[in-house]
Amino acid sequence: MDALAVILENPEHLSVQRLALTPPGDADAVVAVSWSGISTGTERLLWSGRMPPFPGMGYPLVPGYESVGTVVAADAGATVRVGQTVYIPGARCFGAVRGLFGGAASHLVAPAQRLVPVDEALGEQACLLALAATAHRALGRLTPGATPLIVGHGVLGRLLARLTLAAGAAPTVWETDPVRAAGDHGYAVVAPDADPRRDYTTITDVSGNAAGLDDLIARLAPGGEIVLAGFYEAPLSFAFPPAFMREARIRISAEFRSEDTAAVTRLIDSGRLSLDGLITHRAPAARAQDAYRTAFADPGCLKMILDWRDAA
Repeated sequence: MDALAVILENPEHLSVQRLALTPPGDADAVVAVSWSGISTGTERLLWSGRMPPFPGMGYPLVPGYESVGTVVAADAGATVRVGQTVYIPGARCFGAVRGLFGGAASHLVAPAQRLVPVDEALGEQACLLALAATAHRALGRLTPGATPLIVGHGVLGRLLARLTLAAGAAPTVWETDPVRAAGDHGYAVVAPDADPRRDYTTITDVSGNAAGLDDLIARLAPGGEIVLAGFYEAPLSFAFPPAFMREARIRISAEFRSEDTAAVTRLIDSGRLSLDGLITHRAPAARAQDAYRTAFADPGCLKMILDWRDAA
């Protein structure tokens, strides 16, 4: 069995090639991928060669962890069944080519228990499940009526803002790019220098800006919390006295867990969390080289989706 896959051979050198797949074991399922998303966080770092030391890091590699497809083979006792639509958070089935995270391919072999059944009607929007679960992980426990700050208005920031609204709170979002700030979103989107507040009890940063921690601490209320939910390529540091005076707390939001996926799936199914308007660009998988460049260079591109359905 083989598959057509996106291969990052070296930084900024990408190709779409056919790779032999590791034969499935008894606990594995085989998935024909319909769509996969391009992450502007971790995949940008892999593309540019700026990814910090990370388990399994090295080239060549197959990127991607936002894939959706149809199960085409599975053991009778597996947690998924043939014909079911599933979300696949990546795979390691490409032999000597690393899977980091291994989702950008026409077919994948992965442990059946890692696959998440999704509503077929979601279509390509199901690729956003990982980001929605990541936002839910970062959200923590918000008190209804709270007014937290979110830094960054990409897809992750928008999902976090929508989850904040669903929790009964009213977010403010900082965004410096006028293209990403434009529009009516049901919450305030402002430039940092246009926001006079310095009493936020919760500030969640999804920007990945390692140099902005001091600015965020200056906006905290006493005892407030900063949640780091981006992926930071540079070391993080901050001046101690202002943080000391506020008794600031800093929390790192780790990788989402199954309970986060389950929670956002319920919110989507109930209509309390919308995924509309977040996918802005699409390209056939064969045009992955152009698609990756657009995803990383065009501020109007919130989420780029690769379409694998016609991949030979």
